[in-house]
Amino acid sequence: MQPFRKHSGKVAPLYRANIDTDQIIPKQFLKRIEKTGFGEFLFNDWRRSPSGSPEPNFVLNQPQYADASILVGGKNFGCGSSREHAVWALADYGFRAVIASSFADIFANNCVKNGVLTVILTEDEAAELARKAETPGYQLTVDLESCTVRDDQGSSAKFKIDEFTRHCLLEGLDDIGLTMQHEAEISKYESKHPAPAAWRA
Repeated sequence: MQPFRKHSGKVAPLYRANIDTDQIIPKQFLKRIEKTGFGEFLFNDWRRSPSGSPEPNFVLNQPQYADASILVGGKNFGCGSSREHAVWALADYGFRAVIASSFADIFANNCVKNGVLTVILTEDEAAELARKAETPGYQLTVDLESCTVRDDQGSSAKFKIDEFTRHCLLEGLDDIGLTMQHEAEISKYESKHPAPAAWRA
């Protein structure tokens, strides 16, 4: 998993409450078994008309938000079903961080396991960032080491994150990475407890 320490990037505002995982990645795109390839279908039902043509008013279709890597959403972001594909779609599109005033717990947990940082600010702070992001080229720096979000206009905000989650993101540790930190102990245990021959057949 790619570590997250400090990231600077263009901001896309999608300041709506209760953006659920079916909106982030609609169910018809859940047939893939890889983690990649979902980005082109991110927010598909909002990005495209029923005929498949781009909706020009949707934020990610507007040229000023091309290559945005920080998303500002409304409260309860990522609610709905527990599909991890929603995070895969955000990451595959290029988003490294999502800012909102609250997140659904399972979605936030899936983000941690995929190297995407969820930043919780107050509603007023998130709304202000979304407003500023309407200006073309608006960028933020999200710093996990200092737990701050700042822009080049001198504005900054602090955010809180539990230390275990912060450690995993800083070091790029998903569940497998955490387990492999104990590789020597695992190997020692396995050497003393060989698998029965029937299991090795």
